[in-house]
Amino acid sequence: MSDPERIPTGGGQNFGHNPFDALSSEQFPAAPSSPAGSGQRAEARLARKHRGRVDIIRQKAGRGGKTVTVIKGFVGIGLPEKEQLAKAMQKACGTGGTVKNGQIEIQGDKRAEVARILTEANFRPVFAGG
Repeated sequence: MSDPERIPTGGGQNFGHNPFDALSSEQFPAAPSSPAGSGQRAEARLARKHRGRVDIIRQKAGRGGKTVTVIKGFVGIGLPEKEQLAKAMQKACGTGGTVKNGQIEIQGDKRAEVARILTEANFRPVFAGG
């Protein structure tokens, strides 16, 4: 029953030999005493990480003929941060806006400006709808 191409996986071998035992760490520089240098790299890595997809939609229906830019699909973001984003969008666009039902609504067709602000906040904006 033993197949010559099969490798035994019984775990009978002892892996006690460590090829790195003979190496010395004297030639390497000492690790930095303060984690400030490595912390900045980790912080930069986290800052580049995308926080998820966000849909940007232009709506006109049911709004009396007025165009509104709606941003929805936020994941893992609380109401205070949404309000802060909405305020930044309103200021950049020079228009009014609000946060309703977990969505940010900005008056007018301001999709390009909103996408720029969301990209700066490490979201991945996607133009959805028409």
